Amino acid sequence: MAYNCVVLIKQVPDTKRITGRVMNDDGTVNRSALPAIFNPEDLNALELALQIKDKFGGRVTVITMGLPAAAAILRDSLFRGADDAILITDTRCAASDTLATSYILSCAVKKIDYDIVLCGRQAIDGDTAQVGPQLAEKLGITQITYVEELTKLNGKTITVRRNIGKGWQQVQTTLPVLMTVTSQANEPRVAAAKKMMKYKNACTPVEAEREVRSQKLEVSEAKIKKLIEKKCSELSDKGLLIKQWDLDLVGADLSWCGQSGSPTKVHRIQSVVLAAKESKNIEPNEKGVSDMIHELIEDKVIA
Repeated sequence: MAYNCVVLIKQVPDTKRITGRVMNDDGTVNRSALPAIFNPEDLNALELALQIKDKFGGRVTVITMGLPAAAAILRDSLFRGADDAILITDTRCAASDTLATSYILSCAVKKIDYDIVLCGRQAIDGDTAQVGPQLAEKLGITQITYVEELTKLNGKTITVRRNIGKGWQQVQTTLPVLMTVTSQANEPRVAAAKKMMKYKNACTPVEAEREVRSQKLEVSEAKIKKLIEKKCSELSDKGLLIKQWDLDLVGADLSWCGQSGSPTKVHRIQSVVLAAKESKNIEPNEKGVSDMIHELIEDKVIA
């Protein structure tokens, strides 16, 4: 039996590179100052979907919601083996909290034929781990969180092992199901060279438009729009046009999207500055390091 998997992925700032230089005065992170990466545990979710496809057949569809630049992780997903990619981008999505985000994603997932929905356990920028469970609730399907191993999949029955902190739990349920996947679940595969060659020119309609307009052709706006339509048509014929959906296309109720659909409010932002009460200069030579080690041993900091 083949299974259709939908994987929700997110482009996030590389939080490992956060320094004082990328912080705004109000304590928030200047995302534009950090490189954007594929959310790590979403890669584990994608890998699990690809393993299911490799063993049982079916299709893997990846969906992300974000700015047009998020198309980069959709291409990465195609390089790794995904069959279809969808970008949800709309200025009306701005300021969406997890509740609004899960609602918008649920509208998109409902338009796809699926058996299994997979998400990373959480995103490294928000660390809430809320979108997956909220999405399952809105889809009206069973959810299994903290999945670290798929142990059995037979017909409409799935059995997995989930991490519960100081141990693990084996859970069995029937499809459809939504699972959030941890980093312990697998080792994500690297991009395949053949697929990179095949999909390197894949792009969204907004990227196609940007490419046409970058040529700065001295023609009418009507002509430019025709050129954009032609390029999108050519990409579609070659299977290289990444789907681009907005809130109207997914049929979302705007009152549940963006700021109006986000009950989460920031009460206060506090900047925590760690300052040493006392410090000691260590000479950058062998004697300086040796003296420091002896002092740490005497203070019983190290053994």
